[in-house]
Amino acid sequence: MTTAFAETVTATPPRSARESELRARLAMHLPDLYNRALRLSRNDAIAQDVLQDTFERALRFEDQYEPDSNLRAWLQRILLSVFITRCRRLRRERTALENLANDPCSWTAPEGVAATQTLSPAVARALGSLPEAFRRAVELVDVSDLSYRDAAVVLSVPLGTVMSRLHRGRRMLADALRQDMPQAA
Repeated sequence: MTTAFAETVTATPPRSARESELRARLAMHLPDLYNRALRLSRNDAIAQDVLQDTFERALRFEDQYEPDSNLRAWLQRILLSVFITRCRRLRRERTALENLANDPCSWTAPEGVAATQTLSPAVARALGSLPEAFRRAVELVDVSDLSYRDAAVVLSVPLGTVMSRLHRGRRMLADALRQDMPQAA
């Protein structure tokens, strides 16, 4: 399993002496990376897939590796990134399958359905009462399910501004919803 993979990594022709040095050192880290992938995934097949994707990404971006830096840390970071990406993809696929199971025609529904149509009237009212900047941040991230980075692009503001507006917008929304709720006697 891992020895054949290590031989493949080192057998691929390098483009320069620096790259051949990197490839030789990659094979050295194979056991540690496999063990970490196995601990994260708790499944041998998934660990092997994550390991393969890690090495593929490391080789694809080998020009970004700085010689004499900590190769082990660089590879560990790539492995963790690959694992997290894989988990997110599986979660999205699971959600899509659940939606399809609940509504077999959901994949044919138009993409342009407004997300605010799915909000309760009280939440839609409270969201509408927020100042524009905070309302837009909450709508994009929480209602439309955009990433912070994508919301920053849409709003044409820095990522930190989106995070700040989202935090404050959520607090304002919670306060508005608390005020809208009837008080228990």
